Amino acid sequence: MHRIKIHQGKIAGLHVDAVVSPRSAANEGVEPSAENDLLAALSIGDVQLIRGSEATVIEAIAPRWRGGDCDEDQQLASCYRNAMSVAKQQNFRSIAFTPISYGPCGFPANRSTKIAIQQITLALRLNPFIESVTFCCFDPVTTALYRNHIGK
Repeated sequence: MHRIKIHQGKIAGLHVDAVVSPRSAANEGVEPSAENDLLAALSIGDVQLIRGSEATVIEAIAPRWRGGDCDEDQQLASCYRNAMSVAKQQNFRSIAFTPISYGPCGFPANRSTKIAIQQITLALRLNPFIESVTFCCFDPVTTALYRNHIGK
């Protein structure tokens, strides 16, 4: 697990090939646009690569917590697997994740963290070329939760 890092603070200071950021599948009240049409074609758990002038983002279509009986765990795991698959296809050496589905999407923190660590650990076993995966945590509680799950 030496390739997994925990970072507390802003993503802006990190030097990584891509940042994985969640996007809620629910776009109620969003104005129609070409971007939203593309997102409508994606399913929960899918990801899309967005190359910007300042950063490369892998946007993950995040599941909302609905009580645990609607395949939320599998959908969340799919976000991480698909993001790591894109990283492998793009030959990225480093990638950072913000918590997916934790917070506004209502996923229980402990559960989402466990899924994230499991999926990333598995993906790193399958792809030795990724040198580091950083989990970006924005508060001390989330940081401690991630550290607890990876044993740091």
